[in-house]
Parts: sequence; structure tokens; C-alpha cells
Amino acid sequence: MGEKVVAGAFDLADRHGYRKKLHQCLEGLERLLAERRFDRPRNLMGVEIELNLAGADGMPKMLNGEVLPRIASSDFQMELGMFNLEVNIVPHRLDGRVFDQLAEELRTGLGYAHRKAGEVDAGIMMIGILPTLRHEDLVLANLSDADRYTLLNDQMVAARGEDFSLDIQGVERLLSTSASITPEAACTSVQLHLQVTPERFAAVWNAAQAIAGVQIALGANSPFLFGKELWRESRPPLFQQATDTRPPELQNQGVRPRTWFGERWIDSAYELFEENLRYFPPLLPIGDEEEPLRVLDEGGVPRLQELVLHNGTVYRWNRPVYGLVDGVPHLRVENRVLPAGPTVTDVIANAALYYGLVRSLADESRPVWTRLPFAAAEENFDTACRLGIDAELLWPRPGRAGGLARVPAVELVRDELLPLAAAGLAAWNIAPADRDRYLGVIEGRCKRRVNGASWQVDTYHRARETGLDRHAALAATTRRYTELMHGGEPVHTWPTSVPGR
Repeated sequence: MGEKVVAGAFDLADRHGYRKKLHQCLEGLERLLAERRFDRPRNLMGVEIELNLAGADGMPKMLNGEVLPRIASSDFQMELGMFNLEVNIVPHRLDGRVFDQLAEELRTGLGYAHRKAGEVDAGIMMIGILPTLRHEDLVLANLSDADRYTLLNDQMVAARGEDFSLDIQGVERLLSTSASITPEAACTSVQLHLQVTPERFAAVWNAAQAIAGVQIALGANSPFLFGKELWRESRPPLFQQATDTRPPELQNQGVRPRTWFGERWIDSAYELFEENLRYFPPLLPIGDEEEPLRVLDEGGVPRLQELVLHNGTVYRWNRPVYGLVDGVPHLRVENRVLPAGPTVTDVIANAALYYGLVRSLADESRPVWTRLPFAAAEENFDTACRLGIDAELLWPRPGRAGGLARVPAVELVRDELLPLAAAGLAAWNIAPADRDRYLGVIEGRCKRRVNGASWQVDTYHRARETGLDRHAALAATTRRYTELMHGGEPVHTWPTSVPGR
């Protein structure tokens, strides 16, 4: 939710008017779709990465208010917690040497930001959850100094009516409560955008949902929170619980959480926006003066600001996005599945796998989502979050006999999905050198059965075996991770030697 808003109170009239305006925006979207007003195919992609600030000791630094002015670049923005930043890469055309170009831009930008952060004894870290975060770090006082975050917190707390509860049963169990949404700030992710035409939207979104479990299995990088070893990718359960505006009674009634996987395959982008209005009450009823239907009647294109703002407070793992550039509307699929890191090379490899797979799967004459039940895709996502690279996933058997088989994720990727990803990248006209390099990183993870989460866990336990206590072992693991992250070699090549004290 990146809107710049002003904190204030909302009365019943505000909420009534906002709901009415939301439905006008939805009608406006429906008209734009019917009138085929959207941008032509442009093969545009974009990347956003959420980052952590940490000191040389591996501990979080609540300094984004000091670091951002030093970076002084519009590419870097504030995020929810004072130890968070976000970097946004301008959209690129998905062809040629785009992945190497993205990698170079990210290395340059992150290297510069790291040097500027060093001026206040902090540094940049790309990791799903900073292992050294403590409960006392994720309190309201460490929410970033921005009205939009204060207002979002106030509205979510009011909607819930009581403390937020965290209960994650993994290798160990975490039980915790919070009076604010600040624990959400522990989750730092990579968001992959793909601009699509309305005609292609459903196929791309369905494909992205189908492979979400695969993405997590190969890319998991968040095994620790508050000193506990939890799921290999603990961001999804943490994010869902930290943003859960439902008190227990509504949870027991089956009311949907604001962070969710979804519940069905779709036939159009409109269905997702309509679901958001039907299922989720507005959190931020901030109205815009634009009258979207009048704008359409006069031949213009509305911004649909209320719809865009509401959409930003429903946290789908694959989110529909409506945008307007130079007066021309477009649609994007925003893939929010992956954690940040470990290295730039790993991030780009994850992106190459994603963009290649969604292209191939969306182009299939017999799409995977016609053979894979939606519930199985959701189960895969949950299993991959729990087990990471050791997960076994449900996938359609080849041939006409049909049915599902449970296949180790690394075998599924190596034997079936990597060739599909390569074909998809070829269809995007990605240079063979880029294709082979970055899909080779994915293949290397499969062969060694190593990703960021497995490396963190192995290194932590080796540190414990040397006699370090829990906190010291997590700090040593974080310092070693930081060193190797800045070294730049992909995570499956990292040594798991015991970090120094």
C-alpha cells in the first residue's frame, strides 16, 4: 500500500461514500474491459525488492529515516518498519539480455545504498526474515514515520479489536502477540510484475498460482523468527497472522483473511477485483474527487483511485494491478510469493524461472490448471512453505490417463519445469546466454538441494554445535550470510563452514 495518505478519523458517512465509490470504480473497470481500452502487448516486466538494514553485528538497525536521505534516489523508498527499505527497478522489456541488465542495475544500486548506509553504521541485507529480529524490535515505536503506515495500523487494529496473535508451529513453535501490525515488517519479499493484456490476464494469473509452491520450494529463505526455527519459508504464515483483522469468532465462521491464496481459478481479471469488494471491507476509506463514470462518459480514462487503494490492502500472493501511464490503462500480475535474496544472482534466477514458466504454462493448449485442482495448488504452497527444497508437490501426471502424483520438488523442476521455463524464455526472445546462466542456477539448487533457508538452518546448527547459544548462533549465521550475500555467488555454492564467534 504505497499511497501517500494523511492520517485522520473516518465517520460512517466516509465509509458509506467510499463503498459507493468503490462500486462505481468497479463498474468503470468493467466498461474499460468491455470497450477494449487497455494497452497493447508490450512484454514489460518490473522488479521490487524489500530490504533490511542491519549492523556489522547482524542486528537490525532502525535507521531508514537517516539512510534514505543519504541514498537520495527515487528508486529507494520507505517501507513499513524502520529497518526496512524498498528498491524499485524501472520497467524493462522482457527480451534479449534483460536479466543481465537487471542484475547489473541491482548490483550497482544496492552497492551504492550499502555504502550510504555504512555512513550510519548500517548495511543492506536481502533476506526473507532477518534471523536476529526480536519481539521487542517489532513494536509500534519502530513503525516507519509515515502517515500511511500509522493510519493503516490504526484501521487494522480497530478492525480486529484486540491484539494480533502469532502461532506458528514449525520445527519449533512460536507463540506471540502484538498490539500493532509491525511484525508484518519482518517479511521482506521480491515482487515480480508482468504487464499483460486483459485477454491474457487469467491464463497468466492461473499459471502463477499453479507454480507458487514451486517458487517457494526453490526460493525459501525465511526459516527463523524471534529466535525460533519455524517453517523453511515463514513469511506467509507470519504475514497472514500479522495482518489478520478477523477476531477468533470470525475466523471460526470461515471469514476470509486479508492475506490469502485465493480459492479458485479465474476467467478474467475483473473477477479478482470484484472479489476484493465482495469479501473485504475497506480499511482506508479515502475518497478521490474523480467521478470515474463521468470521466468514461466524456471519453477519458479514470484513475480508479479508490479501487487501487482498496486492492492494495488485500494481500494476495498473486495480485491484480490496474495502472495508468500517459493516459492509457494497463493490467499487471504482481507475483508476491518470493522472499528477498539471498544474492542478486539468486533473485534474477528466481525471476527467470517465473517468467519462463508463466509464459509456457499460459500458452499450453491443455493448461495445467485444467488438470490441477485449485486446492492442490494451495496445498503445494503450504507444503513448500513448511518444507522448502525438501517438499514433495502434487502435479498432474503426463499423458491422457490424468490424475495427480506427489513428486519431490527438485525432481519436478529438474525433469519437467526447467525445460518448460527454457521454452518460455525462448518465446520471450531472451538471449540464450541469459537463459542458460540463470536457469543453471536453479538447476544447481536442485542438484545440491540447497536454497537460502537450508543454508541458514545448516549454518545455524553447526554454530550451535560449537557451543554458541541460540542468540549468538543466529547472529553469527546472519554475519556470515551478509558476507556471502555481498560476495555475490549464488547460494547453492556457499560453504556451510561454522561461522566465527
